[in-house]
Amino acid sequence: MNYRDIITHSLWTQNPGLIQLLGLCPLLAMSNSIVNATGLGIATIFVMTLSSATIALLRGFIPYEIRIPVFILVIAALVTIVDLAMNAWLHTLYNVLGIFIPLIVTNCIVLARVEAFAAKNPPLAATLDGAMMGLGLTLVLVALGAVREFVAEGTLFTGIDMVIPGTRALHLLPEDYPGFLIAILPPGAFFSLAFLIALRNWIDHRASERNKSQTQNSAPATAALEGVAS
Repeated sequence: MNYRDIITHSLWTQNPGLIQLLGLCPLLAMSNSIVNATGLGIATIFVMTLSSATIALLRGFIPYEIRIPVFILVIAALVTIVDLAMNAWLHTLYNVLGIFIPLIVTNCIVLARVEAFAAKNPPLAATLDGAMMGLGLTLVLVALGAVREFVAEGTLFTGIDMVIPGTRALHLLPEDYPGFLIAILPPGAFFSLAFLIALRNWIDHRASERNKSQTQNSAPATAALEGVAS
């Protein structure tokens, strides 16, 4: 698999949030705003990138029989670094994300990519795969956060002052907007994710139909050219 295929595979054809549906617990729980979703997404990208790179570098030294415990130890060490760093420098956001930072250790996306790809491929490819899988998940998190936050409150970037003090959320709807509470509750998370999955499938279907139409239209011209050549 070349680098372009890795990027396409991670961001679209096998997106961990829309296709593989891995890590649904943090995906649905922390996507109630763009800021929360971005914070968790960046932490996940960091862990996935470095864990994939580390395992790819050490794969020749890890006995097959104990590979899973070793993978978990590496992931846990990186998550601890993220946890302590966010606690020190982004304490307010850290309090909001809560248990979902330590739970990255058990996130099946991270362990699945380490086992399925990083342990079988060179470091550069493994690093790119980890980063792109993390980015693919983050894009879904941010999209869910934007949809749910906008529908629920008519705003974007609520809580941005936790990251950049002095900044304020964007109010895109009138102040008397009554809001739609269900959007930031668990049912709203499922509805929003279902909408994104349906949108992605519709885009794929349209692209497939367009390619099929182009193939059918080009077939007579190709046949005519072959007839002239013969």
